Amino acid sequence: MEQSEPVLYITMLGHFMMTYGDQQISFKTNSTTKSLKLLQILLYTTATKGGISRANLLQNLYDQEEHCDIANNLRVTVHRLKKQLIQAGFPEYDYIQIDNGIYRWSSPMPTKIDAAEFEQLVSTAQKTSDPMQKAELCRQACTLYRGVFLPAISEDDWVIVNGIRQKKLYEYAFLQLCDFLKQNREYEKLLELANAAIQIYPFEEWQAIKIDALMALNRYKEAQQYYEETSKMFFEELGISPSEKMMSLFEEMSLKMGRTHQTTNEIKDALSLTDYKTGAFYCNLPSFRDNYRLIRRLLDRMDLEVQVMICSLTDGYGHPLENKEKLEVLSENLHKAIRSSLRRGDCFTKYSPSQFLILVVGSNQENCQIIYKRILNRFTQDHKSWKKYIEYSVFSVSQDD
Repeated sequence: MEQSEPVLYITMLGHFMMTYGDQQISFKTNSTTKSLKLLQILLYTTATKGGISRANLLQNLYDQEEHCDIANNLRVTVHRLKKQLIQAGFPEYDYIQIDNGIYRWSSPMPTKIDAAEFEQLVSTAQKTSDPMQKAELCRQACTLYRGVFLPAISEDDWVIVNGIRQKKLYEYAFLQLCDFLKQNREYEKLLELANAAIQIYPFEEWQAIKIDALMALNRYKEAQQYYEETSKMFFEELGISPSEKMMSLFEEMSLKMGRTHQTTNEIKDALSLTDYKTGAFYCNLPSFRDNYRLIRRLLDRMDLEVQVMICSLTDGYGHPLENKEKLEVLSENLHKAIRSSLRRGDCFTKYSPSQFLILVVGSNQENCQIIYKRILNRFTQDHKSWKKYIEYSVFSVSQDD
């Protein structure tokens, strides 16, 4: 009885790898050479489109600025790739076939490609009306999608185009499956799904889905800690504050923090400050926003001056400071200067990597100038040249509509 050939499995999502049966195929060159780029193009286009025209192959393989004999270079690259395949352990075979100007991958063994399987699964899911079947197809697709398309050559135009399209397909499968798991209260699976998605795309704000799942599982403290970590990451990496969705989740989890029935003294002790440091009170952005809103309401029946000071770090020329290392040092020192320059009754927060907000109660705008000078003196105590890196502005809370 004739023995069938082992399967050749190609991984393109997250990294490039070829596995023939139980053996991983290793080339003596890296995946960014012309011959291996040719291999990747042929494998993908054959699986998804049945091949690629010579004109498109030349366009995808060679940069437009390469003013050389690209037709001859293609012949050389094809010949070199055929030799490399045999040297890598493939059986003798004519793997690259050309028919009427169409280039195709051909092999004696069955060939499977994760990117092509992924696209087919999502395409089928989009046409499926049965919720259970759609969810299962989306689950399989999300399991296959372990990273972006061919990251080692992610700057090539054909990879960019297909990578963007695949990301949209992944978003569809991911969100469809999230909705299904929520509806069926499968929160552990939802948490696992969100963790995988965040690992691939940390800046898509899918952390909100993870926080949602943690809250549904009554893991409020873990959700709150993860919110703080996520907010810090967005500040440091992107320079933005959390979205309204993230803030509303924070408020929701604060309301749902489970506590047992307690006596008056126990509640008083729980609410009492445990941090008796001198200086202003530092709080996270959602808490600062709540303080601001409360004071804004109190001003309707109180005759009180309240100001918000904005201390901003710049490049010395009035533009936002973008040097990450310098920003980190200056921000840390500005935090210390603000805390030590204000009263314990004032509060402040970090609004972005380069900006701090200060809520000053019982002071007018002229007094804020004095406060700013105290902050500036402490900030520049050891480095007088730092004076050019800081600016401030102020607005009255009572004038806010």
